[in-house]
Amino acid sequence: MARRLLVAALAVAMTVITLMTTAAADTQAWEHVPVPAQVRPQAGLNEAVAFSPDRAWAVGEDAVGRQAPGFPLVLRWNGTAWQRQALPGVSWQGRLLSIAATSSTSVWAVGRDTAGGARLLRYDGSTWSESRPPHGVLLTKVVVGGGETWLIGSRDGAQVLLRRDGRAWREVPAPPGSVYGLHILAPDDVWAAGDTASGAAVSHWNGQEWQQTIVYGFPRSAVGSILAVSPTEVWAGGTAGFVGGPPGRPIPPLLVRFDGQTWSRVTLPTDFGSIDSLAPSASGGLGWISVARSQKWNPGGTPPLIPGPDFLSWNGQTFTEHSEPAVPGEGESWTLRLAPVPGTSTVWSVGRADGPESTFAPRILRFG
Repeated sequence: MARRLLVAALAVAMTVITLMTTAAADTQAWEHVPVPAQVRPQAGLNEAVAFSPDRAWAVGEDAVGRQAPGFPLVLRWNGTAWQRQALPGVSWQGRLLSIAATSSTSVWAVGRDTAGGARLLRYDGSTWSESRPPHGVLLTKVVVGGGETWLIGSRDGAQVLLRRDGRAWREVPAPPGSVYGLHILAPDDVWAAGDTASGAAVSHWNGQEWQQTIVYGFPRSAVGSILAVSPTEVWAGGTAGFVGGPPGRPIPPLLVRFDGQTWSRVTLPTDFGSIDSLAPSASGGLGWISVARSQKWNPGGTPPLIPGPDFLSWNGQTFTEHSEPAVPGEGESWTLRLAPVPGTSTVWSVGRADGPESTFAPRILRFG
């Protein structure tokens, strides 16, 4: 009898612990993490990359409009707080647009100075230094994956893609239209998100050529973020576009999924906004979607539109809605760029938000 009672008691205890753990997971929320005090007013962040719970980077610009047009900004997370990083030898004004890394000792950042020139920075594990950018290319993004490092840019208005080949950058033929995002699995397995005159487009590089598909043929639609999970599961997100209507009309978000055969649009629990970013879960599948300026219809209500979810988590079957936290003295975010921490459930989001009196402020959020 005593043994039965002990077993029963243990079963009850395990059930309670399970329920408490589930409840804690269900009540997790995004939290605001402050930027360093050294960051000057009118700052914004454009992208981040994380290596571990105590190591992450974010880039952007600060002092915009006050000491116009601002200065390149690099922040580093040390596990406790974000710290501003020195940029020895960097005296130009401008901004950093993108950051990516093959390891903690090989980090790349691209930007633009006030004269419109491309800027390319590299971190070697101890310090940041300038690297010579490809001649005549206006850089917008750096992407890594599968042991590869690629740059997205343009030359005289035409799309340019470059691949790091040992010590030099080699140009890769670009697919038709524009490319805004890449997911690199291997040198011969690269997915590109963008648009053409025919609509939102996704292209696949097999090492020799691009195969392009119009994934959503509505005017002005585009995809800018892409996540390739497997040959039978690829996601791309952006905006669905619109025709006509008054200026400022909200645009629906666009999420499409490839099953190995066809692309199909995925229904989202929000009506308007732009998908800024897709982030993988710890297992490599789709984990998070960020939706900037998310709004929903408010049938029969006033106002007709109400705030929608800023983040959507995906469990493989359904979406769960999440909102960014309120920040005293600031409004909602303009951009929400995701950076998952590898091997964990933690995700960073960086961007910029409405500030007081028509200004803007840097925004850093964390989940987990």
